[in-house]
Amino acid sequence: MIGYVRSLRLRLFLLILAPLLVVAVLLGIWRFTVAQTTAEALFDRGLLAAALAISRDVAISEGDALSPRTRALISDAGGGEVFYHVTGPGGIYVTGYAYPPSFRGTSAIGVPEYRLATYRGEGVRVLRMAETTTIGTMTGLTVVTVWQRLADRDAFAASLAWRAFALIGGLMATLALVVWFGVQWGLRPLNDLQEAIEQRTPDDLGLIRRPVPKEVTGIVSTLNRLFQQLDHSIQSHQAFISDAAHQLRNPASALLSLAETLPGVTDPKERRRRERALIGAARKSARLAEQLLSMERLRHGYTVPDSPFDPVEMAKEVCADLAPLALERDIDFSFSTQVGEGPVTLRGDRVLVTEALGNLVDNALQHGGPGLTQIAVTLEKVDDMLRFAVSDNGPGLPIDKAAVALSRFGQLQPGAGSGLGLAIVDEVARLHGGTVRFDPVQTGTRVVMELPLSR
Repeated sequence: MIGYVRSLRLRLFLLILAPLLVVAVLLGIWRFTVAQTTAEALFDRGLLAAALAISRDVAISEGDALSPRTRALISDAGGGEVFYHVTGPGGIYVTGYAYPPSFRGTSAIGVPEYRLATYRGEGVRVLRMAETTTIGTMTGLTVVTVWQRLADRDAFAASLAWRAFALIGGLMATLALVVWFGVQWGLRPLNDLQEAIEQRTPDDLGLIRRPVPKEVTGIVSTLNRLFQQLDHSIQSHQAFISDAAHQLRNPASALLSLAETLPGVTDPKERRRRERALIGAARKSARLAEQLLSMERLRHGYTVPDSPFDPVEMAKEVCADLAPLALERDIDFSFSTQVGEGPVTLRGDRVLVTEALGNLVDNALQHGGPGLTQIAVTLEKVDDMLRFAVSDNGPGLPIDKAAVALSRFGQLQPGAGSGLGLAIVDEVARLHGGTVRFDPVQTGTRVVMELPLSR
């Protein structure tokens, strides 16, 4: 039940107080047992003292009844009313109550014997003691029998127990108050921490530098790390939105300019040229918007499915779609596979891998320059890795500039591309557990994307 307590203060209070309550109950049981044992010992001694006093009084008075003062003293000393019965030598009744409780057997001389019996329907504790005495002219055994109600003992034991219970209850109440307010005082640093967190805003995600107990240091460190990650994420989103707006501004302006000038063109050839330019600008804008959406989707909360597909067939489709663009520019475009015999299965997102490979080929077409005459796409199986490689004979890319080329909107020089193609390739490879690299070659550029066959 404690696990469902939402208040930390109440939770700590119960966790601390519960063991104390168990100890208090065990202590109360022990005190009750001790009270019973103490009451029995005290009352037995009282019976023995009463028996000795009666025996002495009988011996002194030579069989006369006890004085009222002696009976009162015996009763007060025993903690309750004491009954007695005395017989002299030969079993002659001497004094006391006429019918004592039944006490079978003979008693050893000078040795007190205790028994439990019933007297007038009530449980009693009986003490019987035999001594050799002389009463008048007769000498023999004098048997003194004294008894007391068990109810008096129980009442005395209950009185002792209740006093102990009252003391324990008072201590527990005091401890409960101390623990309750102690926990409240001990949790004040958490309240201060709450105030520090409440003061944070999306524009103020600075570190929490308020001193806290060492037990809360881990929480504060985790919060500070979370604030840093959140601040980095917000800055990344803002930078992405700023870059996206900047990248979309030029295509949008080009589309608007072409659309505004198109109605005034009467020459059919010029009109067709401008229509083609308008279509190209629209295609570029659509491609850029698609890449922006893909990049944002990949970077935030996307989980790659575990779906099998044929990478060879996928690569053939990509090359078949992009081959006409290469042939229009009189570029030698080739595709080859070296995956061995038998089917090859890649697990992941087929659409994303398709887009990544398409971006590699498109990157070669966009940045190959006017001297580009050859693009080769190869697919190899190396151990448990699948290697997609796109090679061209363009101007090439310095290996030390690879990090810039793989970053968002990263362009080594102004070109027709958006700077998102290789960044998307890098994200797709990372999500699939693979890598992207630039291999050093003598001529042109060789970009390699490696993906594991099993994840």
